[in-house]
Amino acid sequence: MTAPAPATGGDSPLSPDAAAQVAAKYGLERGGVRPRLGRYLKQTWAQRRFLWTLSSAQSYARNQDNYLGQLWGVLNPLLLAGAYFLIFGQLLDLKDGVDNYVGFLVIGLLVFMYSAGTMTSASKAISGNLSLVRSLRFPRAVLPLSVTLTEFIAFLPSVAVILVLVLVTGEPLTVHWLLFPVAMLLILAINAGISLIVARIVHSSRDLRNLITLVVRLLRYVSGVFFSITAFAGHGLVGTVMLYQPFAVVLDIVRQSLLSGTPFNATTWYVALGWAIVLPVVGFIFFWRAEATYGRN
Repeated sequence: MTAPAPATGGDSPLSPDAAAQVAAKYGLERGGVRPRLGRYLKQTWAQRRFLWTLSSAQSYARNQDNYLGQLWGVLNPLLLAGAYFLIFGQLLDLKDGVDNYVGFLVIGLLVFMYSAGTMTSASKAISGNLSLVRSLRFPRAVLPLSVTLTEFIAFLPSVAVILVLVLVTGEPLTVHWLLFPVAMLLILAINAGISLIVARIVHSSRDLRNLITLVVRLLRYVSGVFFSITAFAGHGLVGTVMLYQPFAVVLDIVRQSLLSGTPFNATTWYVALGWAIVLPVVGFIFFWRAEATYGRN
């Protein structure tokens, strides 16, 4: 005699295939599974309002604990520019090959601080938001992209400082100033790509966060922040690599936009455009490939 079948409450249980069809019908998806790249891109774009709200709130909250509030966003770059001018412009005399060293230094310092700050913050984009990652379902690319936008919003007071100081130091308004907004968009795209790459790398091994800090320090001294790369490194292989790496390129295109003593160089803009296309595309794909692992460790 065979044993009776277990009771099922009157209905047979769904097979795995049937359950999957029902889930798909109502828009349910398996958790912890990487979506297709095209779908992931659409999901990320769909979260653009959340990205903007998160970024603007984080940027505004940054200086809330200071007595001067948001005014510190202007005073801080001014004080830093003054200190670095005394050190590198007066004491070390690194003005060779530069006509307007104040403008040159202010642009180099503040734009580099923006890019370096983005890179450093991106290293904590996942680990610093683990509670959000583990409690809500959304494309994790929003987090490094939010870091990029947060740093850009925080950089806007520095943009005002740059424009004012460049004019105060005697730079004329020229047609090249129209390229300045283009330069800002290129920098934003480049930094977005770097953020995605750094966020994925540090998530794989958190010890690499210390290496990111070291890389930022190294880039500060090889990107032409305080000196003209062509004047000190020449036009050889080393000088060319230094001049066209992303952190140096973004400084150069801003200087070409605003400083009459920095001649326009179409090659630099083509290279910047190349970085602004390649880095976001490669960074997004690189980050997406580990989508199913974020928040698990």
